Amino acid sequence: MHVESSAILDIEYDRVRRRLHVTFVSGDLYAYEEVPARAHRAFLVAESKGRFFQAEIRDRYPFTKLS
Repeated sequence: MHVESSAILDIEYDRVRRRLHVTFVSGDLYAYEEVPARAHRAFLVAESKGRFFQAEIRDRYPFTKLS
């Protein structure tokens, strides 16, 4: 889902795998593992996606850089 943010372009979530895909405006794509659905929902409605990412996603969940 495309989001309004100066840092983040797109957020996708796989409920079955609990995997969050975050595409940054730079084009870098990361997959974050074991992310609860509530964190994904909160991310989508956060006033600042970048601040939410820094505080609630980055460094809290294992991740892999995909591109």
